[in-house]
Amino acid sequence: MTAGNARAPSRRTALALCMGLAWMAAQSAHAQSQADAWPNRPIRIVVGFPAGSFTDTIARTLSDHMGKALGQPVIVDNKPGANGAIGVGEVARAAPDGYTLLVTNSSSITINPQIYKKITYKATDFAPVTMVLDAPFILTVNPAWAEKNHIHTAQDVVGFSKRNPDKISYGSAGPGNIAHLAYAAWSNRTGVKTTHVPYKSASQAQMAVLSGELDTQFDTWSALPHIASGKLLALAVTAPKRMQQLPDVPTMAEAGYADFNVTFWAGLLAPAGTPPAIVNKLYEVSKGVLQDARARAVLSSQGEPVMLPPAQFSQRIAKEVADWGQVIQREALSLD
Repeated sequence: MTAGNARAPSRRTALALCMGLAWMAAQSAHAQSQADAWPNRPIRIVVGFPAGSFTDTIARTLSDHMGKALGQPVIVDNKPGANGAIGVGEVARAAPDGYTLLVTNSSSITINPQIYKKITYKATDFAPVTMVLDAPFILTVNPAWAEKNHIHTAQDVVGFSKRNPDKISYGSAGPGNIAHLAYAAWSNRTGVKTTHVPYKSASQAQMAVLSGELDTQFDTWSALPHIASGKLLALAVTAPKRMQQLPDVPTMAEAGYADFNVTFWAGLLAPAGTPPAIVNKLYEVSKGVLQDARARAVLSSQGEPVMLPPAQFSQRIAKEVADWGQVIQREALSLD
């Protein structure tokens, strides 16, 4: 009796195991079949920023390559507003079928959900496909303003701010944008008061510094030609080591602000629940953009091309959510 009863559960367990393996194999085959059939119609890439912006440039470079590689039109759809949150939120609610994708920056995924009270999406609402670019910020100032006020270093900016509270104006691509938080954190660390002026995109904020409407900002790599021409003055970079493109510009640590390292990324994401086979196919297609010399040149003008695979990109996002969450809590930052 005992032996017979012992064997019966063993048979049931074996049967259940076999059925489970069969189900998993069927699911795997179904997922692969989906990936093989995808895409059979146009794909839409949503961008939460205006045409001509940093993120839009990345999206259009990717879409051109993907369209050729996949044999289907890949259309960029700009939905600007709320530091990218309008477009990002739309993708979070989209069907996870590989036909609605998102190209966005790190702010909209790792910061917005933690700082905006009205945002309902979160980082886990997305399936990361690939990080396309990674880049530090460049602390730039208007040269005429710098000359008038004897500004030559990052410490000079802080010194001016201490002598003139709230007189320095800096810009960003919107409240809660990573450039905004980075400058606010730097101001708080140095005990100075500065005035934040939000714009709809980083390129608009850059134009404001170029024209003298703003004094300074943490700028993107699109500032490099203006720095080379003397239209902007670079004082420091927010990277652990100096940029190859700006070998004479110190890091923030070298400028006197230890451990002040801030980088931002642009990446491709899909709605959570998108079949892994499609996510992996998107990654394989996307990373091929680096084989196109023209496309690679465009990407390299905006940051360091990385093409991080899905699993590593997911880990990067999770770490930044935690890191920026600590900054937001420490600085007591909250936006409507």
